[in-house]
Amino acid sequence: MNEYDVASEPSGDDEISDLGVATIPAVVDRAVALYGDREAFVGDGVRLSYSELAAEVDRVAKALLAAGVDTGDRVGIWGPNSLRWLLSALATYRIGATVVPINTRFKGSEAAYVLGTAGARVLLTVTDFLDTDYPGLLVGNNTVHSLKSIVVMSGDAGTNLAWDDFVAAGVDVPDAEVTIRSAAINPDDLSDIMFTSGTTGQPKGAMLTHAATVRGFDAWATVVGLRDTDRYLIVNPFFHTFGLKSGIVAALIKGATIVPLKMFDVRAAMQMIEDERISMLPGPPSIYQTILDHPDVASFDLSSLRLAVTGAAPVSVELIRRMREELHFETVVTGYGLTESTGIITMCRHADPDETISQTSGRAIPGMEVRLVDDSGNDVAVGTPGEVLARGYTIMRGYFANPEATAETIDADGWLATGDIAVGDERGYIQITDRKKDMFIMGGFNAYPAEIERALSTYPGVSQVAVIGVPDQRMGEVGKAFIVAKPGAEIVPDDVIAWCRSSMANYKVPRFVEVVDAMPMNASGKILKFELRNRS
Repeated sequence: MNEYDVASEPSGDDEISDLGVATIPAVVDRAVALYGDREAFVGDGVRLSYSELAAEVDRVAKALLAAGVDTGDRVGIWGPNSLRWLLSALATYRIGATVVPINTRFKGSEAAYVLGTAGARVLLTVTDFLDTDYPGLLVGNNTVHSLKSIVVMSGDAGTNLAWDDFVAAGVDVPDAEVTIRSAAINPDDLSDIMFTSGTTGQPKGAMLTHAATVRGFDAWATVVGLRDTDRYLIVNPFFHTFGLKSGIVAALIKGATIVPLKMFDVRAAMQMIEDERISMLPGPPSIYQTILDHPDVASFDLSSLRLAVTGAAPVSVELIRRMREELHFETVVTGYGLTESTGIITMCRHADPDETISQTSGRAIPGMEVRLVDDSGNDVAVGTPGEVLARGYTIMRGYFANPEATAETIDADGWLATGDIAVGDERGYIQITDRKKDMFIMGGFNAYPAEIERALSTYPGVSQVAVIGVPDQRMGEVGKAFIVAKPGAEIVPDDVIAWCRSSMANYKVPRFVEVVDAMPMNASGKILKFELRNRS
């Protein structure tokens, strides 16, 4: 064990609850037993208790059985956050099949690649989200040979199977068949195949298990302090680990009420917080900044807010302070994970000071290990940048049907190479400085965009910032900063550069600053730096 490892046993404010269950269907059964009459879901014009939600899950599970879905079969889900998305996922888990979530930003060829690679048997999708007919995008694509049926959860079904007809076909399936399938699930069975974004090549499908999901997000929810009285606004997409695992699964574990949004709209989110007395609101820093900067924020009652979990971008101490003082959050924590680790590796803790929450992604959750290594695989000293390696129960089984990529990512000792660069301290807390591939070298010095972004986020008037490296004939590469200004603020590029020269080492100073109206982002709120590079 080196200086970045955290022992498997809990210490201090680490708590491990004993759920007594290790599969997602068992989590649902436990929730019914503990919280049966409590409100489980609010959205799409309905309110469901935990008992009612479980009954709806079983109706959809019988429909999947009627559609011929067998144990281990893959079921694709392609659509925005909704009750039917949630039911489809939980029903798939219920019968021992595997969920394959598909990014709503994917085009037809990208979705077809995922479905074809996974060998999905059934696709549940929509035709009415953002004026997009998702099944129509697949027409003419010959790579999806495995699909036996396409079910349209909402919108015009056309020649495909409408949701009501799909569910009706399962009415005659005996309840006992669902019970038998559910009882046969092993904790180490696959729960999901979640495909990476594919920004550096074809997406790869991370194979995640029931046990990793349940144990990991029990730990996550316990560290966060999620309670059965919390009302959880899920703005993160269900197709992402943030929305599916730390959203749906964590809420089920703790008995919280799930209140999803199809996509983030600041006014709609504030109205929902007021109307539903939302207490839990995770998301990237941009969500909180957008709420704080909205001209009508004072006209909404946001006093019910209690918990915030953020990450994916630098979080300034000033933003944390404003979240506490102006948005009433009692708890603000940051964390770190990736699809290949079931979405979780490290977290800050409640007692951590704001500076720690701002500047680090916390330390390993109980049962996980973290190392920082150089290019030769040797552990680096405290304060020295190194690639993050992680080992433990949340790590994926591997990439589906891709043993070569698996071997390149997970070594013989079980260490996952994340591709992220971090600096660690003597407490085992890590500060992610950048993706290994995003680091740029200026005049022989390694420059880490996330470190520069963290500093620039404190500049007056900055709402969002992203830094990339751009080619330079003399220096090799130099930094370029893209900035979104706060409403009413004026950002002068030359002034920003001058401020940087007085605030950071010369090799870190961006040579170019471009003020933009908005950042290109993916559906989970991460800035798409490859698009920024394409502009430069």
